[in-house]
Amino acid sequence: KLNGHSLELNLPYTSFCISELLKLNRTSIFHSPFGFLDLHTMLLDEYQERLFVGGRDLVYSLNLERISDGYKEIHWPSTAVKIEECIMKGKDASDCANYVRVLHHYNRTHLLTCATGAFDPLFGYIHHAFFWFSFQDPLFYLESYRSEKIRGRCPFDPSSSFVSTLIGSELFTGLYSDYWARDSAIFRSLGRLTHIRTEHDDERLLKEPKFVGSYMIPDNEDRDDNKVYFFFTEKALEAENNVHTIYSRVGRLCVNDVGGQRTMVNKWTTFLKARLVCSVPGMNGIDTYFDELEDVFLLHTRDHKNPVIFGLFNTTSNIFRGHAICVYHMSSIRAAFNGPYAHKEGPEYHWSLYEGKVPYPRPGSCASKVNGGRYGTTRQYPDEAIGFAKNHPLMYQPIKPTHKKPILVKTDGKYNLKQLAVDRVEAEDGQYDVLFIGTDTGVVLKVITIYNQETESMEEVILEELQIFKDPVPIISMEISSKRQQLYIGSASAVAQVRFHHCDMYGSACADCCLARDPYCAWDGISCSRYYPTGTHAKRRFRRQDVRHGNAAQQCFGQQFVGDALDKTEERLAYGIENNSTLLECTPRSLQAKVVWFVQKGRETRKEEVKTDDRVVKMDLGLLFLRVHKSDAGTYFCQTVEHSFVHTVRKITLEVVEEDKVEEMFNKDHEEDRPHRMPCPVQSSFPQGVRPWYKEFLQLIGYSNFQRVEEYCEKVWCTDKKRKKLKMSPSKWKYANPQEKKVRSKPEHYRLPRHALHS
Repeated sequence: KLNGHSLELNLPYTSFCISELLKLNRTSIFHSPFGFLDLHTMLLDEYQERLFVGGRDLVYSLNLERISDGYKEIHWPSTAVKIEECIMKGKDASDCANYVRVLHHYNRTHLLTCATGAFDPLFGYIHHAFFWFSFQDPLFYLESYRSEKIRGRCPFDPSSSFVSTLIGSELFTGLYSDYWARDSAIFRSLGRLTHIRTEHDDERLLKEPKFVGSYMIPDNEDRDDNKVYFFFTEKALEAENNVHTIYSRVGRLCVNDVGGQRTMVNKWTTFLKARLVCSVPGMNGIDTYFDELEDVFLLHTRDHKNPVIFGLFNTTSNIFRGHAICVYHMSSIRAAFNGPYAHKEGPEYHWSLYEGKVPYPRPGSCASKVNGGRYGTTRQYPDEAIGFAKNHPLMYQPIKPTHKKPILVKTDGKYNLKQLAVDRVEAEDGQYDVLFIGTDTGVVLKVITIYNQETESMEEVILEELQIFKDPVPIISMEISSKRQQLYIGSASAVAQVRFHHCDMYGSACADCCLARDPYCAWDGISCSRYYPTGTHAKRRFRRQDVRHGNAAQQCFGQQFVGDALDKTEERLAYGIENNSTLLECTPRSLQAKVVWFVQKGRETRKEEVKTDDRVVKMDLGLLFLRVHKSDAGTYFCQTVEHSFVHTVRKITLEVVEEDKVEEMFNKDHEEDRPHRMPCPVQSSFPQGVRPWYKEFLQLIGYSNFQRVEEYCEKVWCTDKKRKKLKMSPSKWKYANPQEKKVRSKPEHYRLPRHALHS
């Protein structure tokens, strides 16, 4: 528990590895033909249906439909002279390349780009054009570039934190702008307005920041009042007890700020910042804080002035490691910037609420009509107002999240959470935000959170766990396309795309579909399929979906099941040799389901729950008997329980064969020195006088169920790999590997398949 909040490890409903995703055709992977990528930035262009990727010495244009097909590339390396100079100055050879850090839409035919250029930044334009009504290939080439002598457009160091946003023709950046990464600043450059930056070496503005994101978010319809918001972490001056304390911030400045006339010339006069809080409330007002912002995602709504902001945080605590996701509304952010300023009288004083007179115009406000229209530019602001903003950049009130708590907390240590993307979905019972969370091991978690207003608690539902990359590499970047229902995921070595959903994997039964609680999917009367909230739908009246509660019993009452229907229990036959091991296999579709085993020893007896001990073990794969007794024979029922919904998944009849009869059969084989016989039936002729050894086993158990037993033996022994080997000529019949001889001579391993032994 964390401050009274349960933090037990939640399992995903389903989990897919990369091979399964490829088999389902749900994903596509792009690998650079050069064998390296070193991705640093991605740009989604839904209009031209391209994904632009910037890496080391390369820029790629990928097809959004299938990124592994039809790519274009630009090779943009640093010169040999620049690389040599970089190494001579003491930099690692791996850093002395041209890493593309900026890709922005400049206009419909050009991208603006900037790269590190072996610690000599390069700035340029890429011409790109896609021809909808011709067979001509898309254009994609570097039109022009030059060495960037003006600081503030691109970092020198490929690994330093950096954010940028292009507003019209103005480029806003947050970066370390010098060779040795000591000068942190927020810049505006490139366009018609004055080149401007934060004050140099003023720790009140920025103190060793790590930049995370930047966005232009308008306050109203007056363009002169537009503001840019920067999200970053920094060492907090107001945390007086610990000089190394890290806080997350939101910084804000006016797009049309041109600096002061006599003071703050070519410096921001409207820059303010506020603390961004993400914490779990605790007893006696003591909260647990997640202070380091890892990623931020802006979810656009129908009201472009009020997007929803999602922040992914980690903790800087030495006691435990954890991650949290908090949600913020623009009303809370604006309230903090419109509230009181923080103030400190002198070095020996504490930070406090400023209660003095605030000059006009209000420090941090823009030169716009909504602010009175008295001043045309910030150069006309009184020195008093400019000086106050310089000395009081910090707001007193922090910005708190919705519900005053995170929507998700992870402290299990299984993953480090790195990237975040969000899709808002309309479901039958309301609106849900689906979180796609990228980890440091190449896994993406698909999660929804459900707030219970009565108990003021948050339920976390992990819908899917997707292993996107074969190797456990950190996810660096994610772009989301709600229009295409696709997620584009970048790592240092590859780029992948994955569809948001694959509804038919939840099964063809109503209850399976409802228990999944996936807002993208609903039962349509025949199968689990994509849910469409509006418009006419042929099967609308049959739709069943319950994301909030997953109440399959209520939703699916009276439904007719088809295919592998839920009301149809799968029946199996299993054999075990006395005093040897046997596995009764049963794996539920949902990883969240609780499995309960029952046994019926005779037709007239009642079913009883199986009691496990050191001889009978319940595993993920099923029920394992380490030593089977004659008394274990009976009918076993594998039941799953999920959201109070009980389903018998599998019914297995276990028959136990006496050990001495099996020993007698094998000893007889060795005495007669018979040739090795095949471990499973195949459609082939046998050598004269030889028959499959399993048919002798049938003599012990009887021929009444011959067909079922034959299918059973083939399933146990004949993997695809073995079948291929057994298609050789009779003279080459041998054991597939030494383990098979072990199985042949030691009947205690007869029943247990090899994959179960590994488990």
